[in-house]
This record gives sequence, structure tokens and C-alpha cells, in this order.
Amino acid sequence: MIIKLFDSCFFFTFVPTNLFILKIIYMKDFPKIVLGSALGFIIASIFISIIFMLFFFITAGSLVKSVGEEQFVPANNSVLNLCLSGNIKERMPRTTTFMPKDETTAMGLDDIIAAIRKAKNDHRIKGIYLNPRIFSASPATLAQIRQELIDFKESGKFIVAYADTYTQSGYYLASVADKIAVNPQGSLDIHGLASMPVFYKDALEKLGIEVQVFKVGTYKSAVEPFTLTEMSEANRQQTTSSLNDIWSFMRSDLANSRHLSIDEVDSVANQFPLLKETAYLINKNLVDTVLYETEMKNYLRTLLNIDKEDKIPSATVRDMKSVPPPIIKKSKNNIALLYAVGNIVSGNGSSDIQDKFMVNEIEKLRKDDNIKAVVFRVNSGGGSAYASEQIWKAITDLKKEKPVVVSMGDLAASGGYYISCNASKIVAQPTTITGSIGIFGLFPNMQGTMNKLGLNFDVVKTHKYGDFGNLSRPMNKDEKAMLQSYIDKGYDTFLSRCAEGRNIPKDTLAKYAEGRIWTGNQAKTIGLVDELGGIEKAIKIAADLANLDDDYVVYEYPRKRSLFEELFYRNKNDLALKTLKEYLGDSYDIFMTIKNLKEEDFIQARLPYVLNIQ
Repeated sequence: MIIKLFDSCFFFTFVPTNLFILKIIYMKDFPKIVLGSALGFIIASIFISIIFMLFFFITAGSLVKSVGEEQFVPANNSVLNLCLSGNIKERMPRTTTFMPKDETTAMGLDDIIAAIRKAKNDHRIKGIYLNPRIFSASPATLAQIRQELIDFKESGKFIVAYADTYTQSGYYLASVADKIAVNPQGSLDIHGLASMPVFYKDALEKLGIEVQVFKVGTYKSAVEPFTLTEMSEANRQQTTSSLNDIWSFMRSDLANSRHLSIDEVDSVANQFPLLKETAYLINKNLVDTVLYETEMKNYLRTLLNIDKEDKIPSATVRDMKSVPPPIIKKSKNNIALLYAVGNIVSGNGSSDIQDKFMVNEIEKLRKDDNIKAVVFRVNSGGGSAYASEQIWKAITDLKKEKPVVVSMGDLAASGGYYISCNASKIVAQPTTITGSIGIFGLFPNMQGTMNKLGLNFDVVKTHKYGDFGNLSRPMNKDEKAMLQSYIDKGYDTFLSRCAEGRNIPKDTLAKYAEGRIWTGNQAKTIGLVDELGGIEKAIKIAADLANLDDDYVVYEYPRKRSLFEELFYRNKNDLALKTLKEYLGDSYDIFMTIKNLKEEDFIQARLPYVLNIQ
């Protein structure tokens, strides 16, 4: 039997016996045909791959586009359901319905503020139903949200609040409401403020690790967790001063909203109302009424003038993201709102504040003629002194060409203040933590650990300092002297930058430096801050400095990742960190502190590692 395959190439001859003979007959055009077949296969493969990729991206893009561009339309006679939960961060990436549930537990301050403002200006939304659950937010973030709620209320629309249990943060926001209700079996917490830093010295000693510290500043307490087992007197003094100042603002706001005296608020805090009956809350005028949630919903229906059986039309913060503002301004004058959030580190990535990436963003704004002014939103406790210097230089160059106004968030301290100090103007919340002008260096000596493990090291070197930085031995006297001199020089540079930027004599500024933290309110008194307020005030100041009047549009930078980018941004590091956080729980922050100590630059300009204000 003969079966012929591949014309003009070869054929198989099968003999119908137990044996078969394979005959390959080569033709003279065989090389050309093989080359042509291979080339055709490659071209076909590439073509099919391109078709497949186009189909995939068009399909995925269309899916994301349909989700991303679908606009929520608020119903007539509706409310903004302001349900606060999770961790409230400065800014969150865009979200999709395809993200895992744990990806959306955090909320963005920018999204919350935008939702309240849109609701205020939307005639279809009649009020806010404030439902504060268990959430985490700093005093400065709370102040920003609270002011937005006050502005909303002044528009003539109502705010009602309800919770099974009010945390102190939740109640601080709810206190502006026209009516506050609590579940009959619910509770309300007012306890004041406390700071509980964690100290690692004894734990490190058990591991055989000695942390060698080099610093400038009596109040530079970031090193204390590694060298002490309790607060130094200087740190206790500055922490007490800051907490009292922050509480004075929160206490005053609560008193004014609930028509109480300052002493009455303090008295309630000292009685720990969380464990009191709801009758106590009514008696102290902390709440207006006691209702079950179903009864509260019925009350809300009366405000909207709808039947008890009707569903309450509402919009969430997430819904409001896709709702366009009622008036879309157009202008050739742009103000850039540039966010700098997180630790200051060396690198060119977009996470945290990486110097090369941030400098590049600043340079693009400097070269853009349509950008008339920049609001630099800083929310950072600092980090690398070197990286801070690079960003400081970029801001200095930007300031030469257009106004730069810093808006401080929760933190703008140490390195965070370094990158802020040379702005045209600085705006902070009264409860912002700032200052902390000082630097330090941490060098671990792991000789004890090596001894415990039975590891021994030897060295051969050509010069005296050839093994400088060797972690298997303590530093000698000369090495310590050199390093301290280097730290002193860095501190002098930091001090000079701040003195020049704030136009304060260097010797005068030195009195407020030494690593000491200040609240925004205190910082304004001593000249480290110009004005008190939030982002909106900073934008208005920037517009005035650029002589723009009301003719401007604000654009945010860096841009948020698109929905499509966000879908494909999930990576193994995200998964690893989530798993680690779930496993370690409250110990996660401690673990990350020690991890960062190993990975970050040795010379740091940063706030105490964990303020832990509660």
C-alpha cells in the first residue's frame, strides 16, 4: 500500500508484512519547500496570535468600559447613604465590581468629599443618612469630613445619623447631624485620646540584635522603640502637648454641636459612656432619640415624604463616583493637585513617595504652560533623607516658575515637612501632625545573633574602613564619630532648608526643631504653617497667588489607574501582603517596621514609627 504525503516531497511505502520499509525520497526542491512551510507556519502563528490578542483586549476593554462609563443617576427625592467603614485613606484607586470584597473595604477621603459635595449641589438628593460603622481615620481626616458635612448642612439640606454603636470617631462626625439616633441596646464611645507606642528593644535583645543609633534632636523619638522600653521624658512631653491640643479641637466641636460645655464633654469622657445605658446618653444630650433601625428608616421616609412601604431612594459614595458634577467648568487655566502619600523612599515606582517618580511628576507640571499653580498634598511621616532632598529640589525649581501651595493631610512631618518647607504657602488642619525637623541613622549590630547561631566571621581588608557597615560586629569609636558627624551635617542641611523656605532665622527655627512634633495649630503659631484649613482652602490660595480669580479647573496628579489597569495590576506582592496581614493581625505593623528598617536607607528623616493615637 502506498500513501503519498506532501506532494513533491516524500512518500511512505508500507509493505503488508510484519516488517515495513520507510523510504524517504528527497526531491531537488526540498530545502525551498521546508523553508517556505516553516515561514508560512510562523506567519500563520503570528497572525492567529494577533487576532486572539485583539479579540481578548477588545472584549476585556469593552467589558471594563461598559462598567467604567455606566453613570449612576440619583433618584428624585433621595438621600446620600454615607456608610463609613474600613480604613479611610487619603486616596483610593478606581474600583470595579470585579474586585474582591476585601479590596473595597478601604475608602478614599477624596471620594467621600466628592460625594458630599455632589450631593449638596444635586437637587435630587435631599439629605444625608449618616451611618458610621467601625472605621479608622486620623483626627485631620475626620476634621476634613466634618467640615464638608457642615457645609452640606448649611445648604439647607438635612443630616440624620444612626448607629448601633458609635465609635468616638463616628460620633465626632455624627455630632453635626440634625438628629442623632442610637439603637435601644446600642452604645456610644467618648474616651479622649491616648498614644501607645510599641517598644522592640527587649525583643531585639533576645534575638541578639543591638541597634546602634545616631541622631540629632532631643525630641527625635523615632529611634526610641529600638533603644528604650518606655517613652523618654522629652517624647512624653511632646506627645502630651500634641494630644491635648488635638483633643481641645475635637472637644470644642462636640460641645458646640451638642450645646454642651467643655467641662461636660470632659466629664462624659471620664465616665466612659461606652458601658452606659442608652438612658444615660439621652440624659447627657449626646443623642436625641433611641430607635431601632426599622424605626429610623421610617423616620427617614417622613423626611422624604414617602410611604412607609416604599423603598428609600439612596446613593452611596461608590455610586456618586460616576455622577458628574452639576456644573462642568471649562478654562485654559489649570491648577494641579499633586498627591504625595506614604513613606518617602528612593525609587521610580508609583507606590508611596518614590523620589525619581515624584520628581518626574513635578517636572512635568513645571513644563506644562497650562498649569498655572500647584497644590502639593502631602500626607507623609517622612522617610529617606536623601530622597526628601531630591523632592525638595524639584519643588524649589517648580516654585521659581509658578505658585506652589502645600496642603497637609494627617501627617506632614520630618521628611514630609522637608519636602513641604519651601512652598509658597503651607496650609494644614489644626490637628495635622507636622514639624519633627531632625534626622537619624539606625545600624543594627547582629554579632549576638551570629554567636547564638554559632556563626563566626573573619575579615581581610586593604584599608582601615574597608569593612565599614559590617553587621557582624559593633562599630568602633572612629566609625561612630564619622557617622555622627555625617548625621550632624544632614541635620544642618535640613535646618537650613526649613529656615530659608519659611524665612525664619536659622537660630530661631532651631528652637522649634530638635525633632519635635507640632500640631497644625501649634505650627501656625511658631511660623511653620501659614494657614489652617483643608484642600479647598489651599486651592483658593493657589488661585489667588496665580491671579486666576475663579477662572480655573483643578486636575489631580498622579492620575488614578484606569479600571482596565486596575484589573491587571494585582500581583504576587499584593497577595503576599494580604496573607501576611491576615495571619499577623495587630502584629503586622510591627513586622513591617522591622522589615522597613532592613530595607530603607540608613539615614532617615521620619516621624516616630508608630504614633498609635487612639
